Amino acid sequence: MTDAPVAELDLDTLPEHLESAAAERAHRKRQLAVAFRLFARYGFDEGIAGHLTARDPEFPNRFWVNPYAVHFSRIKVSDLLLLDENGKVVEGTRRTNKAAFAIHSTIHEAREDVVAVAHAHTIHGRAWSALNRVLDPIVQESCAFYENHVLFDEYKGLVLERDEGVRIAARLGSKRAAILRHHGLLTVGRSVGEAAWWFITMERACQMQLLAEAAGTPRVMTAEEAALAARQFGSANMARNNFRLLEDLIVEQEPDVLD
Repeated sequence: MTDAPVAELDLDTLPEHLESAAAERAHRKRQLAVAFRLFARYGFDEGIAGHLTARDPEFPNRFWVNPYAVHFSRIKVSDLLLLDENGKVVEGTRRTNKAAFAIHSTIHEAREDVVAVAHAHTIHGRAWSALNRVLDPIVQESCAFYENHVLFDEYKGLVLERDEGVRIAARLGSKRAAILRHHGLLTVGRSVGEAAWWFITMERACQMQLLAEAAGTPRVMTAEEAALAARQFGSANMARNNFRLLEDLIVEQEPDVLD
């Protein structure tokens, strides 16, 4: 199956189910490339660390991922790699990141509802991860993760083996995010836009709580207040719309992302 943009495919010659898969594949790859550019703008890059993935719509055991050692700010649609269930690159010409496969493959395998997974080594996410705590509902945006994130409370260095990925996936369960102790943040979504927006939101939530606790003792919302804010700020539709605003900026200002 070609990975050319949908506009270049002769969709009239494809069966309906393949036409739909081709269109959805192009959409996911576009959003994935855009998400890397956004992460670069927000300073979520850290050398060769960090990866975002999107499940392939035609082959659900495979996913698209960034190539090894390409800066987020330079990633284009054509750079993305398709990995199979064994971690082999089946589309693309660059190397892959072993840690990306160890972490992401197990989550995609465990969660059929998840289309995309985001993980990066951010400043505030890593600082918060060292505190060995989940986030408190202290501002309305933080409530996107109210009773919807977990702490993965072990650390064994770089995640290079699927066994640890399996434990991360098991701890994540049905939640949308995890704090990996001494490591960083991880978010998932039913679209690339959701996973990316939840990651941006969670990094900011960590920053806000660090700032609030440095200044004093923040008031924690009541369960009623937090549940209300969670419904309002934790909706998938809000995440998709917020990501779309940022996507439009990237495509307008950095059109080479679609190459």
